[in-house]
Amino acid sequence: MLDKLGVWISATCALHCMLLPLLLPVLPLLASTFVAQEWFELGILTISIVIGFAALFIGFKQYHRQIYPMYSLALGGLIYWNKHMFGEEFEPLTIAVGAAFIIAAHLINLRLCRKCKDC
Repeated sequence: MLDKLGVWISATCALHCMLLPLLLPVLPLLASTFVAQEWFELGILTISIVIGFAALFIGFKQYHRQIYPMYSLALGGLIYWNKHMFGEEFEPLTIAVGAAFIIAAHLINLRLCRKCKDC
């Protein structure tokens, strides 16, 4: 359940960041709303990471005992959180890579939980 929610939130966050530059010229009023604010983006990312770690910890503790999905989530969160470090021209790529690691962590956790023989 939490993995699916984490995938959904991560994907929504990535779509928000990738589509916002396309929507801004078309919808100038959107730029002045909360959707374009950095606090909104970082809030979505924080919620995604918290839900992600909760889901992965439950999977680790109760089911599969594999920690490597947490590495993927942490790496994705770090890349995404520090997207400004690489400059504005690489920001969409950085966002996509970070989101991909976060989504991959959830998908790997789901697969490991389904394959668990002890469950």
